[in-house]
Amino acid sequence: MPERKSKFIIVYSTFPDLKTAKRIVRSMVREKLCACGNIFRLASVYTWKGKIEESPEYAALVKTRREKYHQVQQYILKHHPYEVPEIVSWTIERGSPAYLDWIAASVTKRR
Repeated sequence: MPERKSKFIIVYSTFPDLKTAKRIVRSMVREKLCACGNIFRLASVYTWKGKIEESPEYAALVKTRREKYHQVQQYILKHHPYEVPEIVSWTIERGSPAYLDWIAASVTKRR
């Protein structure tokens, strides 16, 4: 359905622990900023302040409307413990109509 193209996005962010990831994602769902978030454990290797670091983290894939990106970004920045949290997004190019309808109905204009 071409009219649905680019209306929805996935926002990806990482967190230091499961408790923090669940707290932030759950709050965004409650605030109707996103329809849902999938949280999973991963190992990160990255450069921070000139050193190569490794740490366990949790990541979330958050599904929302494109128009909500800036609100989601601001929410994560406000509640995230990292100095520079990872917040990136990409467009959902295609999806089942029923699933995209569910995202649309779950992410309201409440905020």
